[in-house]
Amino acid sequence: MHDLTAIVADITEEMLAAPDRGRPADYIPPLARVDVGKFGMAIVTLDGRVFTGGSADELFSLQSVSKVFALTLALGRVGDQLWNRVGREPSGSAFNSIVQLESERGIPRNPFINAGAIVVADVNLGRGAPRESLAEFTRFVRHLADDDTIAVDQEILKSESETGYRNLALANYMKSFGNLNRPPEDVLALYFGQCAIAMNCVQLAMAGRYLMAAGRIPDSGHRIVSAARARRINALMLTCGHYDASGDFAFRVGLPGKSGVGGGILAVAPGVASIAVWSAGLNAQGNSQLGTLALERLAVRTGWSVFDGMNVPGI
Repeated sequence: MHDLTAIVADITEEMLAAPDRGRPADYIPPLARVDVGKFGMAIVTLDGRVFTGGSADELFSLQSVSKVFALTLALGRVGDQLWNRVGREPSGSAFNSIVQLESERGIPRNPFINAGAIVVADVNLGRGAPRESLAEFTRFVRHLADDDTIAVDQEILKSESETGYRNLALANYMKSFGNLNRPPEDVLALYFGQCAIAMNCVQLAMAGRYLMAAGRIPDSGHRIVSAARARRINALMLTCGHYDASGDFAFRVGLPGKSGVGGGILAVAPGVASIAVWSAGLNAQGNSQLGTLALERLAVRTGWSVFDGMNVPGI
């Protein structure tokens, strides 16, 4: 049995003292102002215990972490038909790259790069209005986290809408290939809105519980997705959740995880815990510098990496 209270305290102390903290995202002005000196961490275990460290109650912008919940919703709507429009392979490119779309005729590599998440937003928009669809998405995240206070950060939403030219280019490009059904402006209204949802580490770790518990919310038993679908979402998080640094994250941490340029990372130890870390400073690939380091420390201290326990008798 691990002493998670001590482990979280030790990791938090180390992160708060770390000299290399990365740099906040500067292309969304409100994110550029976030204090990189802060670090937060929360762990929710399968039996419902919660362990926190640092600024675990500080709100931050979900950004691309929201793509996990959007993918979950889209799979519930259209099932495996989604994979006719979005791939399941690591991109090897930056999260907002447009290069591969031309050679692959408007089919994004995976649902966690921006282009793939825009297609997912098109699915979730369906025939509804963007405002209604965003409200539905927000209700879904509130249900997962069991917290009705979760809301969209309107300042972030306004800023994203005013500066999201590359995402508009991605949407228009995919529309030209017939891979968007709704007008790009409507799809992006939902996409920007889901990215602008604000949560803290405790809320995010709570929201990820279904992915550690084979598709169910542990305390209520309510099924969000099938066990097979939860396993596949976790697989995509492991292989594609950190863009062109996904391989390095799997190598260093060994947990399914999804990052966002707001500095948050949701990580899953299947059958054990849902973990959220946050620090606004990013590394060169757009992932939280201290968040990644903290999860690496956690995996070492707990042995929660999905690659641990692989000893074969006689080898």
